[in-house]
Amino acid sequence: MATNEPADFHAIYNGLVADVRSEYLSSSQTFPWIVGFSGGKDSTLVAHLVFSALLDVSPSRQIRPVHIVANDTLVESPLVSAHLHQSLQEIRNAADTLKLPITVATTTPKDEHTFWVLLIGKGYPSPNSQMRWCTDRLKIQPTSNYIRNQVAACGSAIILLGVRRDESEARRKRIDSYGNGMDSRLHPHKDLQGAFVYRPIVDLSTDHVWEILASHEPPWGGTHDRLIKLYRDAAGGECPIVLSQEDAPGCGTNSSRFGCWTCTVVEKDKSLQGFVDSGNRQYSPLIEFRDWLREIRNDPTLRQGRRRNGKITVINDKLIPGPFTLDARRMILERLLQTQQAYGDTLITEHEIDTIQRIWVNDLLAMNTPGDDA
Repeated sequence: MATNEPADFHAIYNGLVADVRSEYLSSSQTFPWIVGFSGGKDSTLVAHLVFSALLDVSPSRQIRPVHIVANDTLVESPLVSAHLHQSLQEIRNAADTLKLPITVATTTPKDEHTFWVLLIGKGYPSPNSQMRWCTDRLKIQPTSNYIRNQVAACGSAIILLGVRRDESEARRKRIDSYGNGMDSRLHPHKDLQGAFVYRPIVDLSTDHVWEILASHEPPWGGTHDRLIKLYRDAAGGECPIVLSQEDAPGCGTNSSRFGCWTCTVVEKDKSLQGFVDSGNRQYSPLIEFRDWLREIRNDPTLRQGRRRNGKITVINDKLIPGPFTLDARRMILERLLQTQQAYGDTLITEHEIDTIQRIWVNDLLAMNTPGDDA
């Protein structure tokens, strides 16, 4: 721990660790903690505080299990994904060595709900702000299912999130509107029955977060230098852990851009462009593909007239097109494979391609699939 830091930040940090330790030892100690970990600055600080607090708890009192859970959409920005998985492995190794009650887990979308299977297989149009189908299937469902499993096994669970009032006025109003749940630090999760939310850094400013990270080495070893460089090179913020549609506006916005490299919700991917401008030119093909994918979304010649459930949608006498045509889907896959070759690493798996081709065969036999709503 640094000794030359300003006294106020030293006191703030120690106070945060003490608060987390106190909450860990509270009367709800039988309920597991689930730390939502995106690898960004805020969730990293929460994981840092939890790990440090556990080190201050005697082994005999380390009863409450802690789950550090990341969500991998399988189309994460490559540099961010590498940082995320490296951080998770560092936390896992240290927790195992120190015999701390920490489980490190990564949630992923179901095979039939990956980005490529839905977009290229079923023809879902490239996401935009009006039809952001990706958030629920890639982010909300996988992590929510993990939490529900813990609630079912233990009767309840407490989710630790790195949300802060300082992030935006909308965030401030939303946080201030929450009532208290089991005690003063907790409130019930709006959508996950039996789950409660705890926000250890809710009152910190962005400057406080960076000062603490810069002046305190992570308790699992190493430094936070890789994280700091990631932000400096990307010129953007991270997409947060998303557990409900209420949180979804933070995913795919100009202010939160450490997210999917395929994100077509934003007009331009500033973070990926920031990586390229910082010398990582290997990501240029990804930017070109994303921009093209966004451009073709509203080309009527590439869209079917009917939705996958067979219905025709007309709003204000205007036909709302359905999914991409089979020819368009073949074209997208071909261009993605060309991009993958230019990039030099896997962007779509063989398993996904097999799944896509099975969907195509079924669509040729019967173009309408009951139950789909794209």
